[in-house]
Amino acid sequence: MRLVVDLTKCQGYAQCAFLAPEVFTIQGDEALTYDPAPDEAQRTRIRRAAAACPVQAIRLDQLEEPQRPRPPEEAPGTAAAAGGNGGTFLRSGRIVIVGTSLTGLRAAERLREEGFTGSLTLIGEEAHEPYDRPPLSKQVLVGSVRSADTSLPRRRGIDADWRLGVAATGLDLAARQVHLADGGRIGFDKLLIATGVRARSWPNAAEAALAGVLTLRTREDAATLRQLLAACPRPRRVLVIGAGFIGCEVASVCRELGLPVTVAEAGPAPLGAALGSVIGAIAGELQIENGVDLRCGVRVVSLEGDAGGQLRRARLSDGTTLDVDIAVTALGTVRNGDWLAGSGLASGVWGVACDAGCRAFDVNGLVTDDVFVAGDVSRAPQPMFGYQFLAVEHWGNAVSQAEVAAHNMVSGETARWPHLAVPKFWSVQFGTEIKSVGVPSVADEVAIVQGSVGSRRFLAVYGYKGRIVAAVAFNQNKWLDFYEPLIDQAASFPPTFHHIDEPDDAQPVPAGFQPAASPTQDATVVVTGHYPNERRARLTDRRLP
Repeated sequence: MRLVVDLTKCQGYAQCAFLAPEVFTIQGDEALTYDPAPDEAQRTRIRRAAAACPVQAIRLDQLEEPQRPRPPEEAPGTAAAAGGNGGTFLRSGRIVIVGTSLTGLRAAERLREEGFTGSLTLIGEEAHEPYDRPPLSKQVLVGSVRSADTSLPRRRGIDADWRLGVAATGLDLAARQVHLADGGRIGFDKLLIATGVRARSWPNAAEAALAGVLTLRTREDAATLRQLLAACPRPRRVLVIGAGFIGCEVASVCRELGLPVTVAEAGPAPLGAALGSVIGAIAGELQIENGVDLRCGVRVVSLEGDAGGQLRRARLSDGTTLDVDIAVTALGTVRNGDWLAGSGLASGVWGVACDAGCRAFDVNGLVTDDVFVAGDVSRAPQPMFGYQFLAVEHWGNAVSQAEVAAHNMVSGETARWPHLAVPKFWSVQFGTEIKSVGVPSVADEVAIVQGSVGSRRFLAVYGYKGRIVAAVAFNQNKWLDFYEPLIDQAASFPPTFHHIDEPDDAQPVPAGFQPAASPTQDATVVVTGHYPNERRARLTDRRLP
């Protein structure tokens, strides 16, 4: 039995914890944790909990539904000629999804829900069926869940050809083929790119190869780190390099397990890129209060091992040396678009560019009709934020964008949807639930409008040029639903209305975001041709001056 809770919806009402206490647990004030692979004997209780959930956030396997019958194959080329609109394509078109994590699975399910009964192929580099990643840095590391038990529940049978354990290595748009690492080629009429991201490795290859140095992104990563954290004798100290969400969650688990942990963060505060230094500093106080050796404005200069290749120490830019047995490099992610080099798509270090309907751009900036992008690898314009091209690497965005892409793949031009969902994310650290709606990182100011920083229960509203762009809650997530429509409506910032539990001083202050590096600094485009019918763009690796 497989289970997942959409924690972007969960508001911590805890009915599920009362109805199925062996499966659902409230950590701290309102942070929900759960067993993603409960015993089948719990099914009735879980169903009751799902029915009682006020926000309908609980999903479990529903494979009792018979799989959709496949129609007879039609003559080659018929589906392509029919395009994405009309019954022929729905019955016998060929859709390929590259990427078999959350985005790929949800898109496949949505395609079947939309009535697509044609050929559906899912290609994934990992050998596993789709699994959920958030538990890897939480329940799995604590030891309450095995990494192998994080498979995503299936909402329906999707009758797909699964190509697991084989990476896509190239894309031929003219021939409509995806090239595979095993030498195979898969033809398509429509393609969805959902290859996500991978963890950024420690830049020194020799140091990265030391035993005890690792990243956290996959099931294997989580299983290895759990084994190291639970080893006997216990690790002398864990070093976390980077204080983004993964780094902070790993530090939280270490303290829950009673392990000494140092967090080295080059910026002025934890979570600074996501929340800004003002709210990030509060997250830093949480770490210190829970026994983390937090060092901001500090870089790791080198990692050193013994003669056997085991990590033993780290040298930091503040001049100190730490004796450590484990180093988790949490330095962000790299978008998995390398396989698209030379394909003609607008793909690079920024991800794969697409329009608000998830249709990929080619290198000339033209929209492709039959290639779509969704999930962490995509970069799309967001009308609510000045049409900036945003890459949103969060669970809720992966689901909503997957469903928009799938709908648009089988819909005509006038029936297509724009992806306008307000981004949301959550994190659980030291028993505190941190949840956000909107895009805090575009803000220039922030104001704490409800609750108390001292009690670690508060809500902060972010503004940009006089409009509300985001809200972040620490153990106050029930209020975020109120702010989501205000973001939609470009409501005035600072808020002029009164709040429940207003602090004495709710005046805006600078949010404290560091200037972001341009995502195009490592790649550029060369344009050739004079007349409109001749002008073409070509991606180049030439570095900008």
